Amino acid sequence: MKLIEALQYRLPLAAKLSILHRASGLIMLGLLPFVIWLFDKSVSSEVSYDAFTSAFVAGIGFVPAVIVKLAVLGLIWSFLHHAFAGVRHLWMDATHSVTKQQGHSSAVVVFAASLVLTVLLGAKLFGLF
Repeated sequence: MKLIEALQYRLPLAAKLSILHRASGLIMLGLLPFVIWLFDKSVSSEVSYDAFTSAFVAGIGFVPAVIVKLAVLGLIWSFLHHAFAGVRHLWMDATHSVTKQQGHSSAVVVFAASLVLTVLLGAKLFGLF
């Protein structure tokens, strides 16, 4: 049993961040039709803007408003995480001086920044302030 435990590999935090960077890109790609619909409804006319705002209050067709808000919250997280992780990757590529400790600490900063901003924007989205 100890041999199996010794052979298990735990991904470092920086690797998990990199995987989530790719996943957040896929989430944004998958939600792109929803984003285009939201943008179209928000800028086409006053009537369509009212439909846009009512989507967050009454929902869209059979989809309740809370699902719409959760989809937007997922989009917010994926954008923030992808942006912060992308800046981190660009910084690592530009400096060429990344140690294991720098990778870990910058991953912590990216996770913290994206999650804190997601919680704040989610609180605003759900009307907590």
